[in-house]
Amino acid sequence: MLIADGFDTAIIGVGERCGSPDLVVYDAEKCVSILMQDGMDRSEAHEYFTFNTLGSYVGGETPIYVWRMTKKEINER
Repeated sequence: MLIADGFDTAIIGVGERCGSPDLVVYDAEKCVSILMQDGMDRSEAHEYFTFNTLGSYVGGETPIYVWRMTKKEINER
């Protein structure tokens, strides 16, 4: 399993799916908060995270980043 540098405190667990490798799962909002602690404002942190982390595919063990939502929020998307 691959671990994203600097986001250890944002780990929420391990994702499993039949026939696929286990993947480390991160809370995406917590990742943005970590970047903000490093001096970025919210907009900068979100843009950086989206481009440099979500936008990086490093193979079949690339971690999963979860934006927590309720069923209602998902249905409204």
